[in-house]
Order: sequence, then structure tokens, then C-alpha cells
Amino acid sequence: MNRPVDRRTVVTGMGALGLMAVGARAQRLGPMPSSPVALNIIDVAGNLALSQKSIDAYRQQNSKLVSRIAYSKAPAPELASKLKARQSANRVDIDVVLTGTDGLFAGIEQQLWQELLPQYAGALPKPEEIYDGGALKMQGLAKGQGMEIAYTPSGPLFEYMPGRVKKVPKTADDLLAYARENKNRFLYARPANSGPGRTFLMGLPYLLGDKDPSDPQKGWDKTWAYLKALGENIEYYPSGTGQTMKELGDGTRDMIVSTVGWYINPRVLGIVPKEAALCALEGFHWVADAMFFAVPKGVAAEKMPVVIDLLKHLLKPEQQAFAYDEGYFYPGPSVKGSTLAMAPQESQDAIKEFGWPDYDRVTASAPLEIQLQADQLVAAFRRWDEEIGAAKRK
Repeated sequence: MNRPVDRRTVVTGMGALGLMAVGARAQRLGPMPSSPVALNIIDVAGNLALSQKSIDAYRQQNSKLVSRIAYSKAPAPELASKLKARQSANRVDIDVVLTGTDGLFAGIEQQLWQELLPQYAGALPKPEEIYDGGALKMQGLAKGQGMEIAYTPSGPLFEYMPGRVKKVPKTADDLLAYARENKNRFLYARPANSGPGRTFLMGLPYLLGDKDPSDPQKGWDKTWAYLKALGENIEYYPSGTGQTMKELGDGTRDMIVSTVGWYINPRVLGIVPKEAALCALEGFHWVADAMFFAVPKGVAAEKMPVVIDLLKHLLKPEQQAFAYDEGYFYPGPSVKGSTLAMAPQESQDAIKEFGWPDYDRVTASAPLEIQLQADQLVAAFRRWDEEIGAAKRK
């Protein structure tokens, strides 16, 4: 299944000059095209489940600007090399990338993205005016090279079948003991291509009391040792989260790493039985997750006014309400003012029936952390791939 610091600006004479410079840069956006353009959108995060209805609505409302939209999907780890090859050959045929932090950060590291802010600040809403809390903090990680179009406090949480897990782990030590006593019954996916896997990787330093949760190279001694010990009792690491859900649903596994959205949506779809349960471990910190709209370097200049207008459309509260979906990235909207009451009735019904009853309580009691900075997250993925997953990936 393809489906995570407010600042005050005092405007002095130099500040005013800075604002004028931003305005001048924003003017680089040309006029709308004289004839409709075709857009190619690639999704490497499962975001189309949240945004395709809104994107299709934009096309229908703007037939003079957009002739057609072609969608494609790819695994996030393949994105950077794909884009780099096309950019090197001056044959960029992808206009928009819908990505999680994994694909976004890989693109930042390899300088693949166009700057959106402040380049198009005159055409786009100000982040500090549309985002707040964790969503605003996550937007800061994009370094102006993407804009956040979906948000969730995410995880790491643990999903299990009550009839098959008699003693539910309460601590990280309990989880390791469970895995040892129930060999190959616990599973999580490769972090570089899995939202739950990614939040598990970044959440462990908080659960284990590691030296520096922000430094996977020098501050995660307990985390890397724990992952190696846990891995001795894991049969293999799937390439994506969907496989872990399938195996929980068919009885191959009894417990998996999850998030709020991944707990809700597969149960709505019938992939996982409705009676599956969700828990957090003692010492739990939320590790927020987000999805972004990014634009590769090399997109034709005549398309850019339409691309930016599409992004502006996706950031409207009424369009963001589609992101509630069937709970896939719960809650989903990244902007303020987008409420569940604005979502389609089927979204409201699904979340009412399949939502996590403890969500509000845990949200109020657990600290929220943002993800690692781009270079640190890429380093963490690389080390996990080399030291943990290399021998057991499929």
C-alpha cells in the first residue's frame, strides 16, 4: 500500500531592504502560460492518497492553465538518483515531487530542488501565518526547498493483535524481551522508505535515554546497540510499511512498529483486523512527520507560474481537509483552520469508527520532537542500512 521557533522580525532600515529584496526575487515568477501545460507529478511518499482529489479539482477549475496531469509513483530511495540523472542530461520531465522528509532531504543534500522560499514569497503564503506548533517546526527543516502539505505527530507506536500478544510491552526493555521470547514475530520496515520505520529510528534515543538524540553518529550508542540486539530476532526488513501491515493482518507477525495513521488506515481498508490495538512505551516522545511539495531544478520556466499556483491551492484550509482521508497520515492537514468537519463525510465516518481512543491523551502528555536535520537523517539512514539492515533486507 502506498499510503512523519516562532521568530519576531523587527523591520529596521536594513530589514526593509531585506523585504524589498525578497519582493524582487518573487517577481521572477513569469506570467501564466498562453496555452495549457501538462504537469508530471511523482509521489514517493503515498501523498496522492491525501492530495490527488485536490490536485484533480485544481485541473478541473483551471482548464485554461492545465491540459492534463500525469501521476507516477516511486520508492523514495530511488528519487535522488533518478532526478540527478535527468538534470545532468537536461531532460527533466518531472514538474512536482510529493515527498516525505526522506526524499526531500536526499534532494537537499544533492542540490536537486528549486528554492521556493524566499524565491516565490510574493506568490505563496507565509509559513508563520499558516502553520503552527509541530507543523511550523517541520517546515523549517525544508530550508525553503519544499512546502509542507501534510502533517502528523506520527510515532513511534506499536501495533499488535491482542489475541496473540499476551503480555504487551511497556518499556523498551520489555519490547526487546518480547522479541527474544517470540523470535520473528516482531517486524518493522527499512527506515529510509518507511514513515513508521523512520520515527522508530529517531524515537529510540528518547526511549533509551541516549546521550544526544540529535546526533546519530556520536550520540546514539545505546540506540545502535539496541537495534542490533533487536535485529537478531527479526527475520527480515521489508522495503516498505505496507508489507508489515499485510503480515500483521495475515498472522505472520504479531507486533509491528506503527504510527497513528498507519494504525487507522489499514484497518479501514480491511488489511489489518479492526481489533488490532496500539500502544506507546514508557518515556515515549512523538517524532513528528510531514510531507512536502518540492520542485526539481530544470522545470520549464513557462510551467512555474502554474506549479506555484497549484501549491498555493493545496495550502488552502478547505483543500487541506482532504488530507484527513481515511486516517492514513492522521490528522493530515498541515495548515491552521482545516478541521475534520470540513473533510468529506467518509473521512469523518472512518476516523470516528477506527480512530485511536488514546490519541488526545497521549498527544497532551508526551513531548513532541521534530525530525533530525537533513544531513543527520541521511547519515542515520546510511548507518542503519550498513550496520543493521544490510544482511536482512528484501
